[in-house]
Amino acid sequence: MLDTAPPRTLDFRAQFALWANLGVSLIGFQSAVTVLVVGGRELSFAAAVTAIVAGTVIGTSMLGVAALIGARTGAPAMAMLRGLFGTRLSFLPTVLNILQCIGWGVFELIVIAGGAQTVAGTQGWRWLFVLLAGVVTTVLTIWPLGAIAVLRKYVAVAVGVAMVYFTVQLGRQGFPDPGAGNWHGFLTATDAVIAVSVSFVPLAADYTRHARTATSAFWGSFTGYSLAQAWCYALGLIALLQSGGDPSKVFSSFTGVAAGWVFLLVLVVRETDQSFANVYSTAMSVHNLLPRVDRRLLTGGIGALVTLLALRIQEGEFYETYANFLYLIGAVFVPLLAVLAVDYFFGAGRQGWNTAQDAPARPLMLLPWVLGFAAYQFLAPTGIADWWTDFWMRLRDAVGFTPQSWTSASLFGFLVAALATWGLTALTGRTSGTGADAR
Repeated sequence: MLDTAPPRTLDFRAQFALWANLGVSLIGFQSAVTVLVVGGRELSFAAAVTAIVAGTVIGTSMLGVAALIGARTGAPAMAMLRGLFGTRLSFLPTVLNILQCIGWGVFELIVIAGGAQTVAGTQGWRWLFVLLAGVVTTVLTIWPLGAIAVLRKYVAVAVGVAMVYFTVQLGRQGFPDPGAGNWHGFLTATDAVIAVSVSFVPLAADYTRHARTATSAFWGSFTGYSLAQAWCYALGLIALLQSGGDPSKVFSSFTGVAAGWVFLLVLVVRETDQSFANVYSTAMSVHNLLPRVDRRLLTGGIGALVTLLALRIQEGEFYETYANFLYLIGAVFVPLLAVLAVDYFFGAGRQGWNTAQDAPARPLMLLPWVLGFAAYQFLAPTGIADWWTDFWMRLRDAVGFTPQSWTSASLFGFLVAALATWGLTALTGRTSGTGADAR
C-alpha cells in the first residue's frame, strides 16, 4: 500500500549493492554510441570519457537527491509526488513514468536479443530472441520473488567477474581514436548520459524509502550507480571503438576475446533482471491509477505489450529511436527533479508534504516543470516528429538565438525549473499543500 510505513532495513552497503546492480546492464554498453557520435561526428576518446564521467556525476547527484527525499519521507515515489502536485495532478508524472518504463522495457528486450544473437553467432532469428526475452520477462513479473532471488544470488558474482574480465581483455587490445582532438558536441553527449541516471528519479523513492538513514540513501545510490554506470559506458566505448564505431557490432568485441561468449552469455541472462524491473515498475505505476486491477493481469498485459513493441522496431531504427528517447527523458525528468528538490527543501516540504490520498491539488507547481521542459527543448529539440523540431527551430529564429557550445540543455532546463519554483515559493509566501499558512 502506498500509505503503509516502510520497514527501514537497508543500510549503506545494501543501498550501494542495489544501485550498483541497477547500473550494470547491456544497454549501458550500447549507450556508448550516444556519447561517441554526436551530430554525425565522433568525439575524441578523451572528450567521450569526460562526458561519461561528468554526465554520470551530475545525473547521479540528481538521482541521489530524489533518493534522499524518498528516505526522509518514507513514501513511495508516486505517493511522494502527491506532496508536490496533489493526488490528482500526481497522475501526470505517473503516466509519464509509465511511458518511460515501457520504453526502457522495449529497449531492454531489443538489447537482450542482440546479445543473444551474438552469443549464438547468427544475424537471424532476431524475432525469436525478442519473443523469448519477452516471455521470460513476463513470467518473472508474474512470479517475481523466487525467480529474481535466484538470479541475483547466483548471477551477481558472475556479472562482476565478467565485467573485470572484459575490462582486462579489451583494454589489452588497445583501440583507435578516430575523433582525436574533437570536443564539439561534448555537452550534448553529457546530456545523454545525464538522462540515463535521471530516468530513475521517479522511481528512486520506491527503493530508498527502506533506507535506514537519508545519508546512506544518498551516498549508497550515488556511489553505487555512478561506479557501475561509468564502468559500463567506458567498457562499451572501448568495445565500440574496437568494432570500427559500428554500434551493431559492440557485442562482437566481447565475443572476440578468449571465452568471451561465456561471459557475454552471463550478462545476457542477467539482463532479464533489468527488463523485469522495468515491466514490474510499469505495472506498479499503473496500479497506482487502477488499484483494483489484479497485479498479475497488469504485469502479463504490460509484458505482452512491451514484447510486441520490441518486435516492431527494426534493428536499423533502434539507435536513432533510443537517442531521441534519452533526450526526451532528460527534458521531462531533469526539470521535474528541480521542482521536486526546491519545493522540498525551500517550499512546502519544509513543513512536511501532504502525501495522503486526499492531498489537495497544487496546479502552480506544474508551471516551473513546464518552463524547464520548454527550456530544454528550446536548446535541444527532441526528434519526436518533424513538426515538433520545426516549431522550436522557428522559435529560435524568431528570437535570434543560436545555441553555443556551452548551452547544456540539462543544466539550463534544471536551472530554469529551479529558479521558477523558488520564485513561486517566494511569491506565494506560503507552503501550499500542507494546509499551513505563510511561514
